[in-house]
Amino acid sequence: MDISDTAPTPANNSHVFCPPDARRYVLISAILASSMGFIDGSVVSLAMPVIRADLGASLVDAQWISNGYMLFLSALVLLGGAAGDVFGVRNIFAAGIILFMVTSAACALAVDAEMLIIMRAAQGIGAALMVPGSLAIIAKSYPNATRGKAIGQWAAFSSLTTAMGPFVGGMVLSFGAEWMWRLIFAINVPIGLVALTMLLSKVPQDRPSSKRRLDIAGAMLATVGLGLMAWGLTAFGLPADVRAVSPWLWIAVGGAIFAGFIVWEKWARAPMVKLELFASRAFTGANLYTLILFFAFNAVLFFLPMTVVSGWGAKEWEASLLFLPLSLFIAGLSSYSGRLSDAIGPRWPLTVGAAIVGISYAGLALTMPLMMLWQVTFPILLLKGLGMAIVVSPVSAAVMRATPEEDTGLASGINNALARAAGLMAVASLGAVAGVVFANVLGTAAPGVEFGAYVAAPLDAGAEALRVSATNSAFAAIAAIAAAMCFVAAAVAWFTQPSWKRQEKA
Repeated sequence: MDISDTAPTPANNSHVFCPPDARRYVLISAILASSMGFIDGSVVSLAMPVIRADLGASLVDAQWISNGYMLFLSALVLLGGAAGDVFGVRNIFAAGIILFMVTSAACALAVDAEMLIIMRAAQGIGAALMVPGSLAIIAKSYPNATRGKAIGQWAAFSSLTTAMGPFVGGMVLSFGAEWMWRLIFAINVPIGLVALTMLLSKVPQDRPSSKRRLDIAGAMLATVGLGLMAWGLTAFGLPADVRAVSPWLWIAVGGAIFAGFIVWEKWARAPMVKLELFASRAFTGANLYTLILFFAFNAVLFFLPMTVVSGWGAKEWEASLLFLPLSLFIAGLSSYSGRLSDAIGPRWPLTVGAAIVGISYAGLALTMPLMMLWQVTFPILLLKGLGMAIVVSPVSAAVMRATPEEDTGLASGINNALARAAGLMAVASLGAVAGVVFANVLGTAAPGVEFGAYVAAPLDAGAEALRVSATNSAFAAIAAIAAAMCFVAAAVAWFTQPSWKRQEKA
């Protein structure tokens, strides 16, 4: 399961609309829908070199194939959750599946990078309805006595698909034809049809639980503000003669619009974000921690597969195994780390977990020139998996502990949205860093060659060695920045989160 998608069970949902014999269809459809979203994000980064080769996409195009999706998901996920309360959770969940399925088919048929970017953005809108809906419909369909078990089953199966999805996708990419990256998107159509058929034929429609207005204006301000800031960060990687205006202007305008979003949220009648929650030092600290740590996490997650596939010549299935320790450690240790956080407070788990991830990323930065995937890189990523497993449950618990009970769902949504926004900004800004470092090391040895892309025509031995060295240097810069941010996150946790002795808690 995507570690930024954890959310609490709504505590105050006493109305159960779904009869017992239909609940298994709710659970299966939620698992299938979640699997589409979880697998899609991880496998696309594996497929990026072959997508770029097939569509002739640049590094900036590659960034926005990811960012188009992340922008709309991060900006609209809170609106998507609220829409379920207003229009009925089954209706919004089904609408999300339909939109995600249709846009996935369009992604599979993309004829150029521009079409893929636009369809990925539309896919992000579908995910913003589908991702919160998958958990909300389970919470609303099961009574208190069995709700926890159902959510546990949802999480377990989602974790399994997240672990297996990249490997299966990597095998298809490694041994299939060049066009087979399109199956990554096309597979969502039959999966979505099965989920949608069960949902609409077996599950009754629920009554809306709220008559409040949707914060459409807030959603638009957040989307435009985040989008312009992300584009400004991306534009630093473009040649100066190609930029229409200074990247700083895009960032300034986007920042001003996002500031307008914050002001709007303060006075809106039905805000997406309840700003009063940030009066709590622990709540603000936990969310700042999430923003910083997931910036680092998503940067490595996106750029590492490109590095080892295009630079080291590894197969996609080999690169997919680099994701495996993360899923296994989270599945095996999250429950224990959650109990530890309950016993001693979140300060120590969050601090130690972030520091371990920072050490892992520092190790990646130092060992890139060795190009030893299994002897060095994989063991270092075991350390990263351990650190993230220590963090996942405590950070969710820290957010919930600092929030009044009636606002836990909203607080979880804010934390989820920040994790997504962190990924958006990481790919936008560090792609520019990778491009600049790569170009500086490569110089004029191979004109037109970019970081993370396959070489169209073979280079001579000297130019090829320099290209590989430039690739390693570019990712080492990304990993070093990610390591520094993990240590900053550890400091944030230490100074903002509570801690107590076991006896005091008891």
